[in-house]
Amino acid sequence: MYIYIIDDDDAVRESTELLLSTSSFDASIETFASAEEFFDQDLLGHSGCVLLDIRMPGMDGVEALKKITASESNLVVVMISGHGDIPKAVETMKAGAFSFVEKPFSDTAITEVVTSALQQSEAQQEEAELRAHAIIAIEKLTLREKEVLDKLVLGLLNKVIAYELGISTRTVEVHRARIMEKLDVRSLPEMVRLCLLVEGKDNALAAT
Repeated sequence: MYIYIIDDDDAVRESTELLLSTSSFDASIETFASAEEFFDQDLLGHSGCVLLDIRMPGMDGVEALKKITASESNLVVVMISGHGDIPKAVETMKAGAFSFVEKPFSDTAITEVVTSALQQSEAQQEEAELRAHAIIAIEKLTLREKEVLDKLVLGLLNKVIAYELGISTRTVEVHRARIMEKLDVRSLPEMVRLCLLVEGKDNALAAT
């Protein structure tokens, strides 16, 4: 996990780094004087928290936030706002920011929001890994297994699936068992959750 501090104010950047480095975060901390400097390092594939100042010369915090969210990165963004930037900070939350802290912020405020952001990033990373696993597993299903899975996700009973596909209920049960084995799940709700997770990103249940 990483904590990235992006702020053109040297004093804010250095004091925040010092505070977080002396806290109990299990994360590497890096600082950047501009959004351009951050993006030049190609760090969007990492997980962690970005403390991002709203007002900076060149690319401002709003533009940088939109670039991070558009990349579907697991980095969670916390906006740093001045007193007059609250309306803009609220706008950034609608654009995907996790939260914002107002300058001058207290030690407690910044450590609490970074803790929450890191937890959110970790959850997003776990979900992304689960989704990737599910996509690969679903792609390995046979055409018939995908057809059965589609109907299981719709909540149809085995006998209804059998009727609609023109196969026996026993055959549906066999397919269902094989599907659960390939997806590495132990229950129907777990199977449905995996499929919905995949469908949120791609139509992985479509026959190929």
